[in-house]
Amino acid sequence: MWEPPGQNQSCVSEFILLGFSSDPTTNRILFIAFLLLYLSSVLGNGLIVTLICLDSHLHTPMYFFLCILSLLDMGYVSTTMPQMLVHLLVHSQTISFARCWIQMYVFGALALTECIFFVVMAYDRYVAICHPLRYMVILSWDLCTQLTVGTWTCGFFFSLIHTFFTMKLPYCGPNIVNHYFCEGPSVRSLACMDTHSIELVDLVISVFMVVAPLSLILASYIHITLAVLKIKSTRGRCKAFSTCASHLTVVTFFYAPATYIYMRPNSSYSPEQDKQISLFYNVFTALLNPVVYSLRNKDIKGAFLKVMGCGSMTLQTGSRRAWIRISNIRIRKHI
Repeated sequence: MWEPPGQNQSCVSEFILLGFSSDPTTNRILFIAFLLLYLSSVLGNGLIVTLICLDSHLHTPMYFFLCILSLLDMGYVSTTMPQMLVHLLVHSQTISFARCWIQMYVFGALALTECIFFVVMAYDRYVAICHPLRYMVILSWDLCTQLTVGTWTCGFFFSLIHTFFTMKLPYCGPNIVNHYFCEGPSVRSLACMDTHSIELVDLVISVFMVVAPLSLILASYIHITLAVLKIKSTRGRCKAFSTCASHLTVVTFFYAPATYIYMRPNSSYSPEQDKQISLFYNVFTALLNPVVYSLRNKDIKGAFLKVMGCGSMTLQTGSRRAWIRISNIRIRKHI
């Protein structure tokens, strides 16, 4: 049975993150690969946020939610990747107990927020397809703000519960975490006591934050499918389904590995496999979002071309003015 935190104080003051390899050459190759992935994720999501903020045509609920999703991706990939990149280059791979606590909490909060936020985005698609004439009336800016604040509040609250119970376990022996960041199941496996009660707490959280959102997303897309099948033209059906394809792709790549990691018993914990699987919902999903939403979205591509066009026109106008000034100066000298 689990005892109150005060009766078993942790003796471990820091953890050692093993990462992916101990070979310096392999680590340098991994550093370059992960650095490119990290920069691509941050720049891609940052570009989407910038385009949505600059283009007034994208100031709609759908793109507001996409902007929030990009901010979430930039946030939670930045809680793990910079530290991993440093550890790939230096010999010391330690992380203090307090920093591990903070990393686990922030990463969990942003990831859980994204879990719920996918439901909000599915609801947005449901309203857009099933109630297109009332889209802006139903999804008012007040409701969009309330949905966003509510998802962030739930994510940070449930992450606090998960992190508190995990980090309050007694860690009195080994401190080597076979992972590249402080993920809950990896750290919990080092506790020097039975963790079945904590696993039960995580299971309850997973039901609320994974199973319930997935059920709501499924219900939304059942209604969407029924509505699309009523459209007589094939072109109209394809257009309606294409607006949901991006969301479904990202949801699949995020939920599938996260469900495997957090909804299985601790007895089936496999460190090497978990490290690889966690890359999908931590790194690749954040990289996938801007690729999927930009390549399949004409509005995003149009906003990008508009911004680039304005930039090039500004440069041309500036150079033309400079040339006119130089010409006037030469004429005055000649006179």
